[in-house]
Amino acid sequence: MRVLFVTTEMDDFVRVGGLGAVSAALPRALRPFADIRIMLPGYRDIIEQLTHIQVVGRCPAFAEMPACSLGRAATKDGMPVYVLLCSQLYDRPGNPYGDESGRDWPDNDIRFARFASAAAELAMGKLDKNWAADLIHANDWQAALVPAYLAWQGAKLPSILTIHNLAYQGLFPKESLRRIGIPESSFHIDGVEFYDQLSFLKAGLVYASHLTTVSGTYAREITTEEFGCGLEGLLRVRSDASELTGILNGIDESWDPRSCAQLAQQFGAGDWVGKKANADYVRKQFGLAVSRGPMFGIVARLVHQKGIDLVLSAADEIIDAGGQIVVTGSGEPALEQALINAHRRRPDAIGVAIGFNEAQARRIFAGSDFTLMPSRFEPCGLSQMYAQRFGSLPIGHQTGGLAETITDGETGFLFSRPSHESFLGGVRRAFEAFMAQDQLDTMRRSAMGRSFSWSISAGSYSKLYRKLAVA
Repeated sequence: MRVLFVTTEMDDFVRVGGLGAVSAALPRALRPFADIRIMLPGYRDIIEQLTHIQVVGRCPAFAEMPACSLGRAATKDGMPVYVLLCSQLYDRPGNPYGDESGRDWPDNDIRFARFASAAAELAMGKLDKNWAADLIHANDWQAALVPAYLAWQGAKLPSILTIHNLAYQGLFPKESLRRIGIPESSFHIDGVEFYDQLSFLKAGLVYASHLTTVSGTYAREITTEEFGCGLEGLLRVRSDASELTGILNGIDESWDPRSCAQLAQQFGAGDWVGKKANADYVRKQFGLAVSRGPMFGIVARLVHQKGIDLVLSAADEIIDAGGQIVVTGSGEPALEQALINAHRRRPDAIGVAIGFNEAQARRIFAGSDFTLMPSRFEPCGLSQMYAQRFGSLPIGHQTGGLAETITDGETGFLFSRPSHESFLGGVRRAFEAFMAQDQLDTMRRSAMGRSFSWSISAGSYSKLYRKLAVA
């Protein structure tokens, strides 16, 4: 089966959030089941890292979208990758979605519509004369127009859209329709219109053959008003028709503290001296005081969704009880600054590194006793899986993937509401476990024994691919 996996991030080259990790791991796990190829925009970082790119096709200008070329290359381990080559759209500083100060590029409608329309053409066999797809798998709003462009061209190709986070929808003014060649007739409540704006994500929700999201719990949550972001009615219709499936993400095999080369010291379950060596390294790296108390780690995007404000409101109680907090990530400038201010107030007990460095993140998971995840909602979450494998017990809000991957009282702690009091209840339970050495030891062993293999997810996707291909 030939599958085109369309994404705007891949850890091999560029990462903003969890989509990059999924796009690097899931297609590789699917290789035994399918001839799967990845398509990415030709960002500067990607072009610089691919050694040999062969141009296999050209897309003419369309509406106000420029002409571009399609290149084919491969990762170091032979994964086929297509890149859309258009320097005026993708050769820019900053991240895939915005400039260096964090502002979205004003032409993101053209950037990602051009990408989606080219992906549809590739899938239909119009660009690479040696390859066409039997099925297309698009990810998040940036690729959500792919099923729509297929439908507008009358193609009968089955398509899947995976929702990694419903809160990011790709909303643009109605004028964008003309700029990106969308038929005016599709701009209505049962089409691409969302409160008089164009919604890229809604287009995918309407036109894709099947929708998936990244946990069973989140698949149910997004059909409710609380989590549906205004799209719950449409999602309920798709769910009632058995066209919405939750498939839990996995993590790759490199998340094993016995063999992870980036740790200060490798260790396994029961080797708490080895774990302590990582804690000592992290404390020294962040300039924290020597301590016998617990260390609470945060490896996250620093955005409102992740409940960083709840951590800030609980910081004094955590520190007064003998704990320390170590944070790495980037996101909203106001939250970044609030964390920096907290560090300046208590440099002995709060360590903050703005930005993302994977080696540092792994050492924080390895050195911390607990990982804080008070997300208001969490479609899947990966940090709680990484944390458990590295013996750091997650403290998470009982929502989405957190509810599915943390066993309360056995491999971590769940709390019921994203509120200050409810979160502190989870933190206090963690302190109690830390003081009870036998309980801490048992929980750590249980957490480190969990398997979050991608092969389980890949099996579920493979079944879905085959079902859609014969429909």
